[in-house]
This record gives sequence, structure tokens and C-alpha cells, in this order.
Amino acid sequence: MSLAAGSLVAPQVATAQPVPPRPGLTTPGAVPGDYRIGPEDVLDIVVWRTADLARTVPVRPDGKISLPLVNDVQAAGLTPIQLRVVLQRGYEAFVNEPEVAVIVKEIHSFKISIMGKVKNSGRFELKSRATLIDALAMAGGFAEFAKRDHILIKRRDGTTAVFNYDKFAEDAGAGNIDLQPDDIIIVP
Repeated sequence: MSLAAGSLVAPQVATAQPVPPRPGLTTPGAVPGDYRIGPEDVLDIVVWRTADLARTVPVRPDGKISLPLVNDVQAAGLTPIQLRVVLQRGYEAFVNEPEVAVIVKEIHSFKISIMGKVKNSGRFELKSRATLIDALAMAGGFAEFAKRDHILIKRRDGTTAVFNYDKFAEDAGAGNIDLQPDDIIIVP
């Protein structure tokens, strides 16, 4: 993400990962921007040629899923590809050359909170990538007397950024901020 000068006064925040992947797990093709599974997401797990193992499972609040034979498996924090590798390794003891598919059926883990001088504050569940401007639009825009030049974004990793909407509007939209799960947006 490219930020315009003056639109973000705190250092840029790195993408936080809910739960780090298991040590030693490397998956070709997984990049930092890939979707990571989170609590409350719903997954379809299919083991090819083994219909008895197919399940639709929710990711529990502790980040795990429960499946036959492999029992409780950490899913939160992994990409679907990484979870596929973990499940294939787990099923190898029971199935000859298991081919596993992990399909994200429902996303419920990407939530943000918007508070302060907006028309509709609250907690919002996002279904795809979103920006700070998208979140402000979901909240109905600014309420009267909102301090548009000092919007706070508090991240799960403890960092805080300050966004200047007026500067953003002057620069024809430069410097919009990509949101991360559990961001808290405060409009004073």
C-alpha cells in the first residue's frame, strides 16, 4: 500500500497474523497477502475418494477445527493451502496418498469496530478486503462535529495510526488505509 505524505502520521503497520503457522510449515505460493483462516469461519474439508471424511466445520474460538481421525487441528492463522498441507500430513497415517481440499465456505472472522462521531457506530463483519474509507461509508459517514483530520486506527498488534480524511480528500484519494481483522476505528 502506498501512503501519501501527511495522510498517516504514525509508522505504517505491518500485517498481523492471528496465529503463526506451525514451525517448519512452508507452503509454496503462500504470500503475506493470502487470506488467513480465522475463528468463526466455516470450512468445507474434502478428502478425495474418502466421502466419510468430508465435513463442513466451523473454526472454534480457540482457532481449531475438529475432524475424524486427525481430531483437533489448528486452522486459524493458516492459509487454506497451509491447512491443506497440515491435513494431508495428518491423514497420511489413515489414507493412502490423501488429497485434501480446504474450501472457505463462509467468512466470519474479519470484523472491525467503528466508534465515535459517525452516524452508525458498531461492529461490522467484512466479507472481503476493505479500506478505512469503505468502513466510514458502512458507518453512514461522519456525524456533525466529527474531527476528520485525526481519525485513529488501533490495531490488534498494539500500533496506532492517525488518518487525516481532509488530506485524503485533497489528494484525490491517495493514502487510503487497508483494514485488518479486529481494527478499531475511532472518529473523535
